[in-house]
Amino acid sequence: MMGVINLVNEPDDLEELTYSRCVASVPFGARYRLIDFSLSNMVNSGIDNVAVFTQHKYRSLMDHLGSGKEWDLDRKRGGLFILPAILNETTGMSRGDLFQFYSHRDYFYRAREEYVIISRSHIVCNIDFNAVLNYHLEQNADITVVYKRADDEEFAKFRRLAVKDDGQITVMEDHSGRLRTDNISLEMYVMSKELLLDMVESCLAQGYDHLVRDGIMKNIGKLGVYGYLHEGHTGIVNTIQSYYKHSMQLLNPKVWRELFFQKELIYTKIKDEPPAKYMENSSARNALIANGCVIEGKVENSILFRGVKIRKGAYVKNSIILQNCEIEENVIIENAILDKDVFISRGRVLTGDKQAPFIASKTKVI
Repeated sequence: MMGVINLVNEPDDLEELTYSRCVASVPFGARYRLIDFSLSNMVNSGIDNVAVFTQHKYRSLMDHLGSGKEWDLDRKRGGLFILPAILNETTGMSRGDLFQFYSHRDYFYRAREEYVIISRSHIVCNIDFNAVLNYHLEQNADITVVYKRADDEEFAKFRRLAVKDDGQITVMEDHSGRLRTDNISLEMYVMSKELLLDMVESCLAQGYDHLVRDGIMKNIGKLGVYGYLHEGHTGIVNTIQSYYKHSMQLLNPKVWRELFFQKELIYTKIKDEPPAKYMENSSARNALIANGCVIEGKVENSILFRGVKIRKGAYVKNSIILQNCEIEENVIIENAILDKDVFISRGRVLTGDKQAPFIASKTKVI
């Protein structure tokens, strides 16, 4: 299989967190970024030819991915390809994903692999794609969609699926649809390269431009589309509420172990920092604290990224504090998400609600 991480038309309601970056490079879980999950799942499944189709705001993504060395993708054959969006000459806008696949069709023609897995970047899970491919071959399917049973996905946007007992998918609806079912698509599709290129050409010839909506949903009666049920922990992160909720779930040791301590690990770009430093009278309970932090105050139920400084008398609760934020003395922060390099001056009180956390955008001074 070859891997495609498709960032074109990716749903993005992450407000302040995506003002200056795309969803794929939103930081998650104290040291990772969202794209690390898709990329690591592919590499762990033995896929060594991965293309990332970018659309916009991808400077921090390119900085994070680099040559792909952290994922063992800096190779002579195959490896990591970052393919930028080709703009429409008349409007200057970038077009849908089928047009982007068509523009970079040489990449597909040159690849030796016979099958393609197309995935999004905002799905947090640890999955083996070889099992999906085996299921795809057993069912003799044209397209296999990975899905999960929704128990608690009330905040994210997703597609619902109607799946028959034999695994065949008969209906696929957008998040605005009225389908009553708890089967939720994880936006991961396995198909043969031949079918993909055929779909790209035939849809574009009819003026359609969207892989899932036009290529798969409109042809669901003609193609054999099957669903593969993924039973492990999965988070769909494309709204602020879902980002906050799935981040907070990492404080549950069971979820943390299932995502990060499987046989297959999640890789990310390594930054060398000293261990976190806890000063006298500091306290930290049920928190995920990355390297390079200096804690003088009190931290509870929170996630701190690298290099965060929490001064004396400050109290941080139920919050996500991104890299290099500085929280001065006697500040109280509750139910908040602070983006990178935020500075909060002495004595401030910032509280949000669990359903609508307070958000501070990058480099803000409060």
